[in-house]
Amino acid sequence: MIVGHGIDLQDMGAIAELIVKKPAIISKILRPKELTVFEHLPEARRLEHLAGRWSAKEAFAKAYGTGIVKGCGFQDLEILADERGRPIFTKHPFEGKVHVSISHSGSFAQASVILEGGEHGH
Repeated sequence: MIVGHGIDLQDMGAIAELIVKKPAIISKILRPKELTVFEHLPEARRLEHLAGRWSAKEAFAKAYGTGIVKGCGFQDLEILADERGRPIFTKHPFEGKVHVSISHSGSFAQASVILEGGEHGH
């Protein structure tokens, strides 16, 4: 049973400007394993990757019904890739199954998250 659905859209240009002003934002959005992946990407791919993860974490928080708050903040959520390269949440507060899709087009990154659980949700 679907117990939550969230979507989010991030403007990569705005994120690029934020990184220039506050470079530490990267480590506030990404957990250590995510940061390692980010640092090993070609420079041209990093902004797209960060924006996608940011968008997916925001979408999760919306699906979870809390928004980004303590207990469901950027550092409480981790997205890595499975063996085929598909993004998957490897850390989150939800007790059920999490489905995530991340897309990029032009200067935007978008994510959709569906939370699937039992009768009573989480």
